[in-house]
Amino acid sequence: MSTAQTPDIATVEKGQEIGRRTVALSRADLIRYAAASGDHNPIHWNERFAREVGLDGVIAHGMLTMGAAVDLITEWVGDPGRVVDYQARFTKPVPVPDVASGAPDAPTAELRIVGTVGTVDAEAATVRVDLAVTLDEAKVLAKSQVIVQL
Repeated sequence: MSTAQTPDIATVEKGQEIGRRTVALSRADLIRYAAASGDHNPIHWNERFAREVGLDGVIAHGMLTMGAAVDLITEWVGDPGRVVDYQARFTKPVPVPDVASGAPDAPTAELRIVGTVGTVDAEAATVRVDLAVTLDEAKVLAKSQVIVQL
């Protein structure tokens, strides 16, 4: 659990940026996520299968992408239990490159995540944070919104 202090609702303003980060996803991350989640769909680990179904290659799990994005919020509020609603629409797959033979480091897909306060409801003590989640400047999640109780 994070040691962050929960923000004071009185100091939070619409338009305020609450944080930003880059999250790198490798093929090894996809394998670990598949093991933890039980989602062993071959589009997340088998290059040949992914291409046979029309993808350009292996893609990250949608829930892994959403989880990586919402982690910015849980760190900001200091307690994942303060997240009362989270919605997003998948707009673009997140391709994760393969390791080239002899490559020293595993290549990654780098998600860029920025959280901005969309609304503040002081009476209910809730804040809606809008997440911009992009890969190479293209949105991979749209209408990614998180409601937190402060």
